[in-house]
Amino acid sequence: MQIRQTRRTFVGEMAALSAALVSHWRASGQTQMRTKIAKIESLPVTYPVVGHFKFFEGPPGRPAGRPAVVVKITAEDGTVGWGQSVPTQRWSYETLESVHSTITRYLAPELTGQDPFDIDGLHARMDRAIAPSFSTGQPICKAGIDLALFDLTGKLLRQTPAQRWGRKSLDRITLSWTLNPRTLDEIEPLIAAGRARGYRNFNVKVAPDPKFDLELCRIVKRLAPDGFLWADANGGYDEETALAVAPKLADIGVAVLEQPVAANRLRAYRRLKKQGALPIIMDEGIVSSVELDEFIAMELLDGVAMKPARCGGLTEARRQVERVQNAGLMFLGSGLTDPDISLAASLALYGAYELKYPAALNGPQFLSGSVLKRPFEVVEGQLAVPTGRGLGVEVDEEKLQRMRLKDV
Repeated sequence: MQIRQTRRTFVGEMAALSAALVSHWRASGQTQMRTKIAKIESLPVTYPVVGHFKFFEGPPGRPAGRPAVVVKITAEDGTVGWGQSVPTQRWSYETLESVHSTITRYLAPELTGQDPFDIDGLHARMDRAIAPSFSTGQPICKAGIDLALFDLTGKLLRQTPAQRWGRKSLDRITLSWTLNPRTLDEIEPLIAAGRARGYRNFNVKVAPDPKFDLELCRIVKRLAPDGFLWADANGGYDEETALAVAPKLADIGVAVLEQPVAANRLRAYRRLKKQGALPIIMDEGIVSSVELDEFIAMELLDGVAMKPARCGGLTEARRQVERVQNAGLMFLGSGLTDPDISLAASLALYGAYELKYPAALNGPQFLSGSVLKRPFEVVEGQLAVPTGRGLGVEVDEEKLQRMRLKDV
């Protein structure tokens, strides 16, 4: 009897160990599925913009709204993965047209027929097709492919992002309300609009006028004294102005200063960090882990405002978050006014890596319309982290076709 009991215990333990090993292999992407990429489609869309946001002030003759490219990757077995590239020509050099043509003419032919689980190999192929300059070439474009591959392989593995990464996840992400007023009189109504939707934390667009910026932050801090106040200059100050304004912003109660000067002003970043008035957060200046490692070693920053869309997708974004955390620096969550699919990827990353600060994910604030069967909904200033397989969201192809741009 004892021998039988011991045998059953041994068999049970071996079964549990086998299941754990399979789970680990799947989480690390080592499980080989017998399928290849059959088709990659680039589908340009536009989302209506609600209110004023400076990055969506397009030139005459361009379609109004927030441009995006939905990426659909179909495997040979019929499984579909969805991704999204979110170009903003006033923020970077990538445009709706450049993303669409690059995917259609260069990346899709390069990747079709390949193993969707060979993520490093697929990124190497993309980097050969579209070469880098200082850093990754067309990272916003490549992010759409990366997200679609992640969604596809996650569905094949039947795993959520947190399961694939072997991590637990937050259930919800607290958001920050973005303020970019044109006059001081607009500030109070804008804050009231955010509070009405449950927001208690605020990020403000500053630069180039320090006098306006300081008064803006004073008003925000007076109206929301307990909120996390985050100033983002988008590289708009010169070095001397940034050094002068940082201590004054700190005195008002600003918590961090993001991208105070242009991305290539490295000596200015060193001086600002050495000054120590505020934590200096980099954004536009970091696309790949290569420059992130260099900038950390050179002591140029106190943290990174992470954007999967900016750095080529979840594969690279996750790598950067881990480098920042290992260095003991701040990891903030941000975005490029991400619509639904790209937003899902950001929420998955920030949830799995337990983001500590309110996230400046302002897609729900400035955009309307959705290609999802169940669109995201802000509840008390928070968004739920998707819990489904892949990216955790389902695309409604009828909605997608209605939003699609036909003349790109």
